[in-house]
Amino acid sequence: MRPLHIALAALVAAVWGVNFVVIELGLAHFPPLLFSALRFLVAALPAVFLVGRPTVAWKWIIAVGLTLGVAKFGLLFIGMDRGMPAGLSSLVLQVQAVFTALFAAAALGERPGRTRVLGMGVALAGIGVAAVDEGAGGPVLAFVLVVAAAACWGVSNVLTRKAAPRDSLNFMVWVSTVPVLPLLGLSLLLEGWDRDAEALAALDWSGVGIIVYVAWITTVFGFGAWGFLLRNHPASSVAPFTLLVPVFGMSSAALFLGESISPLRWCAAALLVGGVALTSLARPRPAAPPPLPEVREAAV
Repeated sequence: MRPLHIALAALVAAVWGVNFVVIELGLAHFPPLLFSALRFLVAALPAVFLVGRPTVAWKWIIAVGLTLGVAKFGLLFIGMDRGMPAGLSSLVLQVQAVFTALFAAAALGERPGRTRVLGMGVALAGIGVAAVDEGAGGPVLAFVLVVAAAACWGVSNVLTRKAAPRDSLNFMVWVSTVPVLPLLGLSLLLEGWDRDAEALAALDWSGVGIIVYVAWITTVFGFGAWGFLLRNHPASSVAPFTLLVPVFGMSSAALFLGESISPLRWCAAALLVGGVALTSLARPRPAAPPPLPEVREAAV
């Protein structure tokens, strides 16, 4: 990769890592489901009028919009709202690589080789250590919600692979149109009209800046730049940069939010990053070909 492209990949990882701190700040302004709905609304508008028509079938846009936008981000925002620390969230969410490999094996027939299976085991051990660390002083339900968000991300990754969009920015912008109404409906049902109205009435420039960051910087710029890198370089060269996301996430949470990083959390980080590296970079074995039909000799 050219130095400029390496810098761009590192910048995207930094943007995505710092995003967890911005989400934490945003949850002080908005209820979690309303916050997620506003994120996708601003990401979709006005970009949807600038990227052209969808390049994949609507069934894939709707499927990814529901699993990624409603399920993954809804669970993540609720988990963080219920006490899951920003830095730990950035780390635990990376277990999506394990879920992606498992779901790809089930749905696409991608058989994991020994290295990938080893990576899954190491990453899951990291989740176990993180769970012990969080269970000692944090809300376990919030931890479980973020792990569930990672599982939903794994499902959306497999759906995206099936969709095979030619233009990732076009795809992400159109996907962003799907979660807005479901998230708003869930917010009104679960968070209440009064709470939503109060949050919107109190909207200030700080809240606007947070929405702009999570929508335009993280979503539109982040996924657009990532798609550009994937179009110009092998995925094996680009994917390792995602391992920097929890590094930026945990360090920025420590710097801006004062989150402490315990020895157990460092251990969990080492196991998770190492396991995700093995899981992501190892090539899956192709599915076994179907057996040839048995040929019987004709009776004489």
